[in-house]
Amino acid sequence: MREAYHDQLEQLADRLADMTGMVAEAMENATAALLQADLGLAEQVISGDQKVDDVRSSIEEQSYALLALQAPVATDLRTVLAVIHAAESVERMGDLALHVAKAARRRHPASAVPDDVQPYFAEMGQIAVKLAREAAEIIRHKDVDRARNLEDEDDAMDDIHRHLFSVIMDKEWQHGVASAVDTTLLGRFYERYGDHAVSVAKRTVFVVTGRMPGYGGDENL
Repeated sequence: MREAYHDQLEQLADRLADMTGMVAEAMENATAALLQADLGLAEQVISGDQKVDDVRSSIEEQSYALLALQAPVATDLRTVLAVIHAAESVERMGDLALHVAKAARRRHPASAVPDDVQPYFAEMGQIAVKLAREAAEIIRHKDVDRARNLEDEDDAMDDIHRHLFSVIMDKEWQHGVASAVDTTLLGRFYERYGDHAVSVAKRTVFVVTGRMPGYGGDENL
């Protein structure tokens, strides 16, 4: 019975890692839709978001069943609680990819961001996908060192986000208020996506060490 119980815990972590991979793919496709004004890709991300929500609901249901039926303690309890909280962050990552895709759809056939800021979004998209995929591997392998390094990788996202804001506020901005608003919101979506990836990694550190590391962004969107 105990072996079967630990198998369930491992399955729970694997499902969370799979979900994290799903939102990495969603952001990869959303970024491509944004930069290429690709309506098909945008629609694919939008329709696929329900699958992410369904996985989160299933993970929560399984987690609460384990809490109720197995009364886990110590590391096992930390694992279940961390999965519940991390699944919420991963779902938010999916929602942020959804917001990017909806912005691409809303402005189609035009691009939602001006040509001169597209390189910033291309780089933020690459970082976001890398952070999510790294978080998925951290979950699978319970790799504390990689988890602790993830914030350093997220710093690059924060740097671009700050610079992007300065570009929008510069007096040389020629693209109007609506474009400035779109660019500001989109930059925020990517920045928050990275913060949630860091939060997911932080939960893994909690599972392994029993301590919540004091890094990462505010977990509230």
